[in-house]
Amino acid sequence: MKALRTPDDRFVDLPGYDFEPHYVEVDGLRMHYVDEGPADAAPVLLLHGEPSWSYLYRKMIPPLVAAGHRVIAPDLIGFGKSDKPTRQSDYSYAGHVDWMTQFIEILDLRDMTLFGQDWGSLIGLRVATENESRFARIAIGNGALPTGDQEMSKAFMEWREFARSNPNFNIGQLFQRAAISNLSDDIVAAYDAPFPDEDYKTGARVFPNLVPAVPDDPASEANRRAWAVLMNWTKPFLTTFSDKDPILGGGERVFKKLVPGAAGQAHVIIKDAGHFLQEDKGEELAEVLIRFISPGTGACP
Repeated sequence: MKALRTPDDRFVDLPGYDFEPHYVEVDGLRMHYVDEGPADAAPVLLLHGEPSWSYLYRKMIPPLVAAGHRVIAPDLIGFGKSDKPTRQSDYSYAGHVDWMTQFIEILDLRDMTLFGQDWGSLIGLRVATENESRFARIAIGNGALPTGDQEMSKAFMEWREFARSNPNFNIGQLFQRAAISNLSDDIVAAYDAPFPDEDYKTGARVFPNLVPAVPDDPASEANRRAWAVLMNWTKPFLTTFSDKDPILGGGERVFKKLVPGAAGQAHVIIKDAGHFLQEDKGEELAEVLIRFISPGTGACP
């Protein structure tokens, strides 16, 4: 498998992102992750989506660490400081699940709190339901676990076509347009940093087309099995969706209805936040997670 590695100088002096890099190898590919906080604390696993990387969590990591948590934020293969296979056929939904499973096994992560957004939920929920004993609780923000049995939104289908065919796939500009808050030029550049040119964007372009959109998608059956586990999941399950997400807005309802562990939780709608709620309201979202992990602590959002 041929893979590219973004030069380190692309990541120098990024605003708000001065975390020490860590690396593991999965299937011969280097996978980067942030690992902050006490090594003996129960980990909070923060999984990003498309087309972001662990930079998305820079506002959330410090308050979570200050609350005493170990915070781990990996870059998915194809993103951030992780290696980037160059062929679309190198990427699959099952492959991403396998890479993330290898990651948590290599680090031997247990008693985890999962927070997943966008593809971080599609991958994270599969990993959690296939490795239940390693997870203590789950929080999902602007996420989903589609099986292809339901019609996809018009906004998602338009995004999928754009990622596949638009010659100008400028990731930094995508973040600026998606954000409710006004992003400075250096933050936009930080989202662009992992992708020096089009050759590095294969994983980002292919991701939307890996979402199960028809019932016989290669990932549909595995996601149905994951839903069967979730419908018997009694550990705490929290939804933290935002109010201005045109793609996944309202998706919290299915989790609240079908997951037993969601009953009685302090579910939150984050106000004035778009699809990337970590960028718009990261500090507020961190406080929500702190209270979820240890009820009675942290500031009210």
